[in-house]
Amino acid sequence: MKVPNFDVNFAVLAFSSLFSIINPISAAPIFVAMTEGIDRKKAAWKASFASGLILFIFAVAGGAIFAFFGITVPAFQIAGGLIFTLMSIQTLLNGKPEVSHQDEPDKADPSIVPLAIPLIAGPGAISTTMVLVGQAQDPFRRVGLGAAILINVALTLVILLGSPWLVKKLGITGQRIVSKIMGLLTAVIGIQFIIDGTTKVFVDILKEVKG
Repeated sequence: MKVPNFDVNFAVLAFSSLFSIINPISAAPIFVAMTEGIDRKKAAWKASFASGLILFIFAVAGGAIFAFFGITVPAFQIAGGLIFTLMSIQTLLNGKPEVSHQDEPDKADPSIVPLAIPLIAGPGAISTTMVLVGQAQDPFRRVGLGAAILINVALTLVILLGSPWLVKKLGITGQRIVSKIMGLLTAVIGIQFIIDGTTKVFVDILKEVKG
């Protein structure tokens, strides 16, 4: 009996998909602006931990959610791909959407909301995780997905911790360039998800017709 090997291609796909949609480099200037006057190190740890926890919950419960609501993998691939594509078009045209500042006199801790949710673990990241869960049909792919989430959270933490330096070095032009590149990558991934989902649907329809 053939023992399945660790799927490196899937792990790379999972990492790149999550990294492009989370886009921690473009999140850096928003983080700097929203953590003015508070402990940035503590805020970075809290935001990264909370966003990682959210993605892991959806990764673990993704199969159960699919089964409970009767959702098929192709359907979620198409929906996730559409979300990817729409978000990427917005990014390419306008840059990464801004997160509104709080107007309260006593500024609340923004680490969980809106930094962890929805800036880092937003609808796009959650949709990506759910799509990848649907494609992770064996334990080796699930390990790859878990590793991809963990590495992305770790990279996000490192980037947020170094965000004051990073924002200063990149400048406005550098931030815009990074945002556009990530937007383009997100668009490509979204289109690929739509192609994969629609292909599976058409293949299943052809099988039923022939059967």
